Amino acid sequence: MNKWIGAAGICINESNQVLMVLQGASDEKKLWSVPSGGLEIGETLEECCIRELREETGYDIRIIKPLFIKEGSSFGVTVEVHFFKIEVIGGEAKIQDPDQLIHDIAWKSAEEVKKLELSFPEDLKLILDLLDENL
Repeated sequence: MNKWIGAAGICINESNQVLMVLQGASDEKKLWSVPSGGLEIGETLEECCIRELREETGYDIRIIKPLFIKEGSSFGVTVEVHFFKIEVIGGEAKIQDPDQLIHDIAWKSAEEVKKLELSFPEDLKLILDLLDENL
């Protein structure tokens, strides 16, 4: 079985909103997620997180701390995603995704996140817990 390894960044702003992206291939339903992506050869997980955030959102970020590792299986592939708490240190909202899978960038409140259709519904509790911690 193949293994896909990636990184995801959870960023909460001063208004207690989380950074989200609307994603999906052109022929797929578009769903919301925290910015994330796959590890490239020779890249650390932290570098992957920083690169993916820049590509998907246009923001430059700093990693605050690792949060947890989500492991599972999807379509016959073992998946390992390393989540990091991050903060924006520069840049501006701009989609630069070379894979053309990102369709929108938005800051969402806890109430808004609860109403979104998520790419990974299992991430909802983590996102809401982090928003609660930030109050």
